[in-house]
Amino acid sequence: MASLLDMRRRIKSVKNMQQITKAMKMVAAAKLKRATDRVTSSRPFAGKMSEVLGDLSSKVAGEFSHPLLDERGDEKYLVVLISADKGLAGAFNANIIKATQAFLKTHDGKVDGMIPVGRKGRDFFKRRDVRFSDEYVGLTGSGQVVYADAVKIAQRIIDTFTEDETIDKVFVAFTEFKTVLSQTPVIEQLLPITRSTEPGPDELGGSEAEYIYEQPPAEIFGRLLPKQVITQVYKGMLESVASEQGSRMTAMDSASKNAGELIDSLTLNMNRIRQAAITKEIIEVVSGAAAA
Repeated sequence: MASLLDMRRRIKSVKNMQQITKAMKMVAAAKLKRATDRVTSSRPFAGKMSEVLGDLSSKVAGEFSHPLLDERGDEKYLVVLISADKGLAGAFNANIIKATQAFLKTHDGKVDGMIPVGRKGRDFFKRRDVRFSDEYVGLTGSGQVVYADAVKIAQRIIDTFTEDETIDKVFVAFTEFKTVLSQTPVIEQLLPITRSTEPGPDELGGSEAEYIYEQPPAEIFGRLLPKQVITQVYKGMLESVASEQGSRMTAMDSASKNAGELIDSLTLNMNRIRQAAITKEIIEVVSGAAAA
């Protein structure tokens, strides 16, 4: 049986750990508020931009070609994996890594390279013989996403896709933020940018929107298509950071509660040990008096 001193030391160490988990929960909650505000602000713009570009590209199909728009084959993929730089975030990193592993298994032999954004995803696939086209770590460790970082990553993706004509598709894997308790791993096609295939208003019996071009299509798409890639990468990073902070806040809250339960259990055992020691001393005194 552990001594009274050992129990006191264990209780003290668990209390110290509980203070750390409570502090991490408060920090994650503060970062989560900022992250969710940025996510909710970015979603309407990113969604509308994808809708407009998909509609525009479908109208000029066959009349205009662009490297980021033209369909290629379906033999070679490049995956952009957005994970966290730090752990202690519950199952956040494990879920996005498992989803990426499932994607690699489903498309066995097609994934030729990966661009990891975040240390956890990089470290995991580095031990599994996955070829990295480039890697970006330390970008999301502060819990904030810088637009310049998204531009740098997106430009690297665009350069790799346009220079290597053997790459047929580029996918981005990130965690979509739903609620504090719910985050969903998502893998979306980033390049080539998908043209809209939904039926137009004319086919549905409505009026079709008309676009007036002040510049040639080459100039318009030359500016908008790279902007679309940057926007989607930036949105994926924002979603990932918000999901990370939500998962970390939940994990630290559970850890604090578990530490409290452990402290109660250890305190009960300590009281039992102390009571047993007191009882033993009383028995020894009584026995000594009786013998005298």
